[in-house]
Amino acid sequence: MYDAILESLRRGDHAAASTAARALVESQPFDATAHRLLAQALRLAGDRDGARAAIDRAIALAPEDAPLHLERAGLLLEERQLDEAQAALARAVGLDPNQFPAYIIQAHLALGRNDLAEAERLLRTAQRIAPEHPHVASIEGGLALRRGDADRALAVLSQAAQRAPEEPLLRNALGFAYLAKGHFAFAEQAFRGLLERHPGSVSLTLLIADLCQRQGRIDDAVALVEPLAAREDATPAVRRYLGVLELSANRAERALGPLLDAFAAAPGDPRTLAALMETWRRLGDAEGARATLEDALARHPQESALWQARLAVEPFAGEEARALIARWLAAMPDHVPALEALGVVHERHGEDAEAEAVIRRIVELAPGHAQAELKLVDLLLKRDPDAAVERAGYLVENAQDAGVKRNLRQIRGHTLAKAGRHAEAAREWAALHAEVANQRLPLPPHSPPRADWPPLAAMPDPAPAVLLLWGAPGSLVERIALTFDQARAPLRADRYGPQPPNDFLQRYDTVERLGSDGEASPEAAAMVAHWRSLLPQRGIADGNVFDWLLWWDNALLAALRPHLPEAVLMIALRDPRDMLLDWLAFGAPAPLAIESPEAAARWLAQTLAQIAYLHEQDLFPHRLIRLDGIEHDPAAIAQAAGGALDITVPPVAEAAFGPRRFASGEWRQFAGALGEAFALLHPVARRLGYAEA
Repeated sequence: MYDAILESLRRGDHAAASTAARALVESQPFDATAHRLLAQALRLAGDRDGARAAIDRAIALAPEDAPLHLERAGLLLEERQLDEAQAALARAVGLDPNQFPAYIIQAHLALGRNDLAEAERLLRTAQRIAPEHPHVASIEGGLALRRGDADRALAVLSQAAQRAPEEPLLRNALGFAYLAKGHFAFAEQAFRGLLERHPGSVSLTLLIADLCQRQGRIDDAVALVEPLAAREDATPAVRRYLGVLELSANRAERALGPLLDAFAAAPGDPRTLAALMETWRRLGDAEGARATLEDALARHPQESALWQARLAVEPFAGEEARALIARWLAAMPDHVPALEALGVVHERHGEDAEAEAVIRRIVELAPGHAQAELKLVDLLLKRDPDAAVERAGYLVENAQDAGVKRNLRQIRGHTLAKAGRHAEAAREWAALHAEVANQRLPLPPHSPPRADWPPLAAMPDPAPAVLLLWGAPGSLVERIALTFDQARAPLRADRYGPQPPNDFLQRYDTVERLGSDGEASPEAAAMVAHWRSLLPQRGIADGNVFDWLLWWDNALLAALRPHLPEAVLMIALRDPRDMLLDWLAFGAPAPLAIESPEAAARWLAQTLAQIAYLHEQDLFPHRLIRLDGIEHDPAAIAQAAGGALDITVPPVAEAAFGPRRFASGEWRQFAGALGEAFALLHPVARRLGYAEA
């Protein structure tokens, strides 16, 4: 769709690019990319006013697209460079004022197309001409932002803004640097300063509204967007945004109008449709949903998203759903999403033969369709387990992508297990883990046994609520974490994310650093103080935190007993043999290395022996949450976790737990295949209260 424009731009034929872009905009008026390409073509053709109008239109269509805002900044720079900036530069550096602007403009264009190497080359040239000029800082800060170094960008831009506080381009770049750092109030202040200079700017107004929303000031955001949505030339995206804002403020009745307006202009937009469906749900207006969707389908019978939405209004297992799907297939014969819906209806009615026929048709129409292939494997398991295993093997052999092949091998392992071929399943999983062991985190170290501990300090008054949540791989501790998170507890799961806190509860070397001294050490006190100091950066302002730990070792008690007595350690627990089996078959929240089932069992036995000792000696306030038998019951998990803390915790939906895991005691089915590994776990299992067989 964009090829003709891009080819003309590559050839330098700006007139042809402009003509092609205008034609695309006329045929696709709500396509932000089309308007963006028109802006680029007009800019290169010298029509700066037209380019500015086109990029503003693109931003109105896609107000959340940050690169569009940056490209607009480049246009503002170009306009400014060709008049008063040239004279200022001539006075400042005594050089040809036409040379410097060219480098700046080209650098911003390079940033706009994400050519960071070219932007840096042009930046170096501009720095030689006028190193202290604020536009040089804007390029340097923009480069740092594109490379993910928001701290560097903020430092460069803040320093330059002190020298030129009214420079619009710097304020714009500084606003985005604050945004990248999550300093929304400062970003809002920067962009409001720009809006004062350009009070009619739709893009700036939408950006400021978004910042208000991020700070929880929904009404301020609505006040900014309402006048824009009321304009005759308002885009569907702006009207949708107003509706979404109202919906986030729990004002579904006020959200309905702007969302219906946006839907009428762009009925196939999935974001508008999703917001509108949620609005109807909150209003309990199924009849309104049916009438609106039926009207839209009469005008757009080939719009798949409308059929899917219409189907969602009806009970999926009822005859209304069958009739709707029949209409959908009549309008769009052999349409894969419609066939998928039909297959689900057959499955829910226990019509396995009909479901299999539909799924095989999907595979014919869309070879390699992953979901259909996996459904076919599941259906085959019911009537011919060996055929299911064979089909899973076929998928593995024909997968081209290495990651996809690994996932399919994991699924083949589960298919083997369901077919009763447990030894083959265990071998498949063990091989998968061994192949990537050198790419995974090493198993956390263990401290030597000890009996002397620093005294447990008195509880402070007042004491913040501090919960340390942990469970070994396979314990399903993630289901407790999910329950707390959806109950809006102050849970922090960032230890499992890309930017974990660098504190003593994260670093493996803590075990060695804490040593075995029975007295409270200054280093232990410093460790806990550092942990507390990082809480505000993790979004905890009052000290109340549920900290989901990556690992546990009893050596941590040397710091926790004297310096964090208000904490409670919550430990998820299951039969150790079930934990090992789950770890092998499904992995764990932390990607820990498993060189072999026996090596994993040996480490798990040592880890759980520490937990048994902690529990037997009552070394620290703790709660053992045994998930045996309730691992698939969200209500029981919520009751167990909440009851341990004397609080009420609502359960999550069962679907939130993801694929069904092995039931308690399933390890016995694998006793032959994993006998040696299980033998290593029998002693600690018995110590924790589990039967040996």
